[in-house]
Amino acid sequence: MKKVILSIAIVSILISCNNTDNESKTQAPDTYSFTRNGETTVSYSGQTTRILMGEELVSALKDPSKTEEQIDGMFTNTGNNFERTDLNASTKSVRSKTAASSDFFSSNTTDAAAIKADFDTWIAAQVNEVYPNWNVDAAQGIAGKIQEAGGGSTRYVNAKGLEYDQAFNKGLIGALMVDQIINNYLSTAVLDEASNVTDNDAEIVAEGKNYTNMEHKWDEAFGYLYGTDNAENPILGADSFLSKYLARVENDADFTGIATDIYDAFKLGRAAIVNKDYTIRDEQAAILKEKISMIVGIRSVYYLQQAKANLQRDKASAFHDLSEGFGFIYSLQFTRKPNSPEPYFSKSEVDTFITTLTAGNGFWSINEATLDEMSTTIASKFNFTVAEAGN
Repeated sequence: MKKVILSIAIVSILISCNNTDNESKTQAPDTYSFTRNGETTVSYSGQTTRILMGEELVSALKDPSKTEEQIDGMFTNTGNNFERTDLNASTKSVRSKTAASSDFFSSNTTDAAAIKADFDTWIAAQVNEVYPNWNVDAAQGIAGKIQEAGGGSTRYVNAKGLEYDQAFNKGLIGALMVDQIINNYLSTAVLDEASNVTDNDAEIVAEGKNYTNMEHKWDEAFGYLYGTDNAENPILGADSFLSKYLARVENDADFTGIATDIYDAFKLGRAAIVNKDYTIRDEQAAILKEKISMIVGIRSVYYLQQAKANLQRDKASAFHDLSEGFGFIYSLQFTRKPNSPEPYFSKSEVDTFITTLTAGNGFWSINEATLDEMSTTIASKFNFTVAEAGN
């Protein structure tokens, strides 16, 4: 009996040791810093370039001296329309990566083309509807300017109260940043493409580079969030896109910690690739899909609720909130349920939201009940409440 007990104890110890070894096999570094032969293996310059292009493009949408051709040229990177010469010289463009993920759009060119066309339309409408009425007071059915109460900011809206620049800016967060991160570079179809797994196992680097293809794909996902920030000590809010709104969500007491969760998942997933631990890698990818999608969901509800609070007392503020909300709601179609091929909201569901927001006289006639109903529908798909997101 003693021998049996002793044998069980020994087996238990061995199992315990093996479990400990498995659990500690992949450890995340303190910062997003990885090297090979003393040189960094982290590279995401293309993502930084597109973020910077996006910044100039969004600024141009607020400049009535710009032409449609110039702003279109920024979107496609043709015609040397950027102020920065390095952006003009780049082979990258924002439009080419808009609605262009492997998982969602490689076999769905119809929706990809329709989404790109939406962004083209917002540019054209800003120039042709809003710019000519830059000094006209906006009213129901009339594009123009409208000032926030108490001498606040002046907003420039279309005939239904929508700021096209906000629709473009917030819509691009989903169609470019979120889509490329969670539906492209964190996809197994991209990470494990061709010989990526065997090359990574053998530490065969890309031609002329210090990183494997798999390492680089993960870095490119990282770059769409942290591309203009300090990778080793991100402060967030470094650009007008995903970085800014992760900071906003992090600063909400109901969601404090989400920034750490995302950064830690990026670090551990990259470390797992270095360690050839693809189970851990995929677990971190699932975390990132959920958490990054939450940013879009939270901000959608936040702006709907802020608009509700301002709707009767400050139309300009309400319209600004609704315009930002419009863009984030548009971005819901690019979110991704963890361990699922599906977004939290389909394109058709998002199209229904957009139709509701713009029906009739648009923001001029929308009511609080509609905003509450939409908020509840969005929050119910995520792990948060309207009250948590709306404050």
